[in-house]
Amino acid sequence: MSSDVDLKDFHGETPYNVMFGPDICRPGTKKVHVIFSYKGKNHLIKKDIRCKDDELTHLYTLILNPNNTYEVQIDGEKVESGDLEFDWDLLPAKKIKDPDAKKPEDWDEREYIDDPEDFKPEDGEIPKQIADPKAKKPKHWDQYLDRKWEPPMIDNPEYKGERKPKRIKNPAYKGRWIHPEIDNPEYTPDDELYLYSNWGAIGLDIWQVKSGTIFDNILVSDSVEDAQAHAAETFKPLKEAEKEKKEAADEEERKKREEEDKKRKEEEEAKKDDDEDHDKKDKDEDESEEGHNEL
Repeated sequence: MSSDVDLKDFHGETPYNVMFGPDICRPGTKKVHVIFSYKGKNHLIKKDIRCKDDELTHLYTLILNPNNTYEVQIDGEKVESGDLEFDWDLLPAKKIKDPDAKKPEDWDEREYIDDPEDFKPEDGEIPKQIADPKAKKPKHWDQYLDRKWEPPMIDNPEYKGERKPKRIKNPAYKGRWIHPEIDNPEYTPDDELYLYSNWGAIGLDIWQVKSGTIFDNILVSDSVEDAQAHAAETFKPLKEAEKEKKEAADEEERKKREEEDKKRKEEEEAKKDDDEDHDKKDKDEDESEEGHNEL
């Protein structure tokens, strides 16, 4: 943000130069925001940059170059790059459709047409259904009481589908008409899209439902080499130590689950054996009572 921002009244609508960082919201949103403010309007990148969504710490880097190009890195590896003018709608389009150009009325864009020489059969279209030739009027049919008898309809075995004329190349085909373009009078190039003359503050706008996220080691610099050296000093040792701790914690959790599963299976087996012993005892008692009854 610029130095004239009122930090005592910082909120989600506070003006900024650049918004950059990961956005993880619901299962469908896991992306890196790169938003530039230009002439009082915020512009979102037109590309989709996927962010990391695991439990480890990650380093996000945005590099703006004096030739109006950019690069986004995650953990020191390039994940996206390009041109500021092409990947954001910061400037009006260079070309626009000529408002005075119109497609000629006789312009034919139909590549294929129905063959005018392909006539239908003289006897007309073959019907899809016909009267059942095997049907007979019931003997007791009274046309005055039961209305005029008509045979039921059946599918016509001669019907081969709706007849359509053959398609041929259109001799008048001129191709797809392309609207001519002209230079946009509202377009003015800007060689300093990358440049913000006033930097004075950094703000974190966070909305989350799960605690535990930490943001630290934020650096704004005009030297890529200095930023890389800072990352090597702060992020690299943390990443290696964190990975080691995470693997140890995962292994401990795995052993704990195995022990719990083993204990649960032993308890289930013990309960099963108790149930079988109880069933066997009940059966022996029933057989003993039957023997007494016979005596």
